[in-house]
Amino acid sequence: MPPVFDKKNILVTGGAGFIGSHLCEKLLAEGARVICVDNLVSSSLSNIEFLLKNPEFEFIRQDVSAAFDPEQFPELERFKIKFQGIQEIFHLACPMNPKTFEQTRMQTLFANSLGMKNALDMALRYRAKFLHTSTSTVYGPRPQDNHLIKETEVGCVDALGSRACYDEGKRFSETCCQTYKEVHKLDVKIARIFRTYGPRERLFSGEMIPDFILNALDNKDIEIYGDETFSTSLCYVTDVVDGLIKLMSAEGDIGTVNLGSDQDLPILDIVKNILEMTGSTSRVVFQPAIAFMTPLGLPDLTKVKEKLGWMPLVRLDEGLKQIIDYTMAHKNLLTASNVLERPQAS
Repeated sequence: MPPVFDKKNILVTGGAGFIGSHLCEKLLAEGARVICVDNLVSSSLSNIEFLLKNPEFEFIRQDVSAAFDPEQFPELERFKIKFQGIQEIFHLACPMNPKTFEQTRMQTLFANSLGMKNALDMALRYRAKFLHTSTSTVYGPRPQDNHLIKETEVGCVDALGSRACYDEGKRFSETCCQTYKEVHKLDVKIARIFRTYGPRERLFSGEMIPDFILNALDNKDIEIYGDETFSTSLCYVTDVVDGLIKLMSAEGDIGTVNLGSDQDLPILDIVKNILEMTGSTSRVVFQPAIAFMTPLGLPDLTKVKEKLGWMPLVRLDEGLKQIIDYTMAHKNLLTASNVLERPQAS
């Protein structure tokens, strides 16, 4: 039997990102000690600033593509890693910014290869439970018949395409997970995450919902990257985080699971809701599609409902209200900080 400690040491790579910061917050609330590792390439220190005063939380600025030893960081001595080790690793680290994708292709490639190896090696060193956040893009484009995608489907991804370092990279990272599980008998789990929305999404990056809301509040044009037929699924970030924690806690090998919403939502309908909720007079403007803002398939949630008892609970109107309230409360800070991070024309 492994020793039982009063608090688990949990490492979250990519913990200063959108989903990662919400995950760190939830893990702390549940009584864990959390080590957040991030290089801030596509995340922001502002996402975790409110956690920095918590003695059970520590941020390490580190690229996971470079191997590192947590026992060598003086700021982590209070976690007693040499004695207690690390019990769980949530691996979320991978650059994700649609508008600046070309600028981070090498970082993305290394995150999905070297970063994946380093994270799994750390799990092997401490015999830690390991959860990898993969993506719905491993299934390829939305199927023509629009059927809900099961975890058993193989998908079709262009290994030499312009975004292969992300799509094919995530497929390779899943292969790494499965190989370590089989060869080293590690407790490894994989979640394929579908489109997620909520507070702390980056502005001006092409993620749609936060930009829609900010522009609506300013009565500026709302840009949709596609045409009137663009539709998507959207799952609120706290639902996704709950799914990740349930998956990590699951006993036995339940295999890969989908996490997301199976409801297909026309983007125009989402924008109309935002305009109504903000009282905005913004116009809708259609722009050419960009690499990561294209229609994707929707998940079949049968497995995750049966195996984990999980399903998305936050309704769209509730989720949009949460983001609108957050944006209104932080509007000046968000605008100021994101202007500095906004992609510049080359």
